[in-house]
Amino acid sequence: MLHEIDLSRVDLNLLVLFEAVMDTRHVGRAGDRLNLSPSAVSHGLGRLRKLLDDPVFLRIPKGVVPTDRALTLAEPISEILAKVRAVVASAEPFDPKSSTRRFVLGGVDGITSVLLTPMFADLRHRAPRIDVVVRTIQQDGAFGDLDGHVVDIALIALSEVPARFVKRVLYDDHFAIAMQANHPFAADLTLQNYCEARHLLVSIKGDARGFVDDILESRGLARRVAVTVPNFFAAMAVLSETDLIAALPRRMLKLHGARFGLTALEPPIPMPAFPIHALVPQVALRDAGIAWLFDALAMAATGTGSLERETS
Repeated sequence: MLHEIDLSRVDLNLLVLFEAVMDTRHVGRAGDRLNLSPSAVSHGLGRLRKLLDDPVFLRIPKGVVPTDRALTLAEPISEILAKVRAVVASAEPFDPKSSTRRFVLGGVDGITSVLLTPMFADLRHRAPRIDVVVRTIQQDGAFGDLDGHVVDIALIALSEVPARFVKRVLYDDHFAIAMQANHPFAADLTLQNYCEARHLLVSIKGDARGFVDDILESRGLARRVAVTVPNFFAAMAVLSETDLIAALPRRMLKLHGARFGLTALEPPIPMPAFPIHALVPQVALRDAGIAWLFDALAMAATGTGSLERETS
């Protein structure tokens, strides 16, 4: 007969603590997230070590690192907690008209600024008491942010995702070349003067190289990235006051470029389209509220219209 685990001695809060420390890699920040004192966190970690018969987290100067066993348990524990959260959320049927839930979306402003305007207009009528928080996340950190419940749904341009996630294509985004309407190159943007121009690049990490540089390099060409900024609205503000040019999402420019006095031109070289996805863990869709929001984002993407590929 298999040995049966006595679940009565397993405190679900210990798994929540495990998740918080795993996400933050820091005991103090995990305590802040859970509103626990340092002593309460230390006591909980002690109980967790006894429960799992493993050190679980090892202290380093800047925080903690998980043991190999902790890394192995991270995904199963995340799935367990997601299922528990879904059960609790479904205890009372989700009704968007009366719900007071708060959801967290993650993405860059080049995507969220396109989707949120039509979505908020829809929520005002269909879900007037629901609140939405938008966080800027990096694409390479989206999976961890979803697993760690930092965000409920991620809006990203990645196509290849692990099987534990569900993705939905919202729209295909193209890039246009943005600059002041009275820019010297606005009337004639040739490949030569494009390469000679001073460029602005949007990079959350501050990298001075983007996909455009790869395209140019494949043709034996190069450009100078003179300025790097962390988001697209900052890019449009800088472009409006300088002679810089930048490749920016066409849909965002269509919606917001005019207020910055920008024009959007066809690139002098072919640029790929980027499929924008809504991404959510499969287990999270058991939560009727998140499933509803997942559908609401798709409706918002459709509501943005075709946004013809024309200059603005």
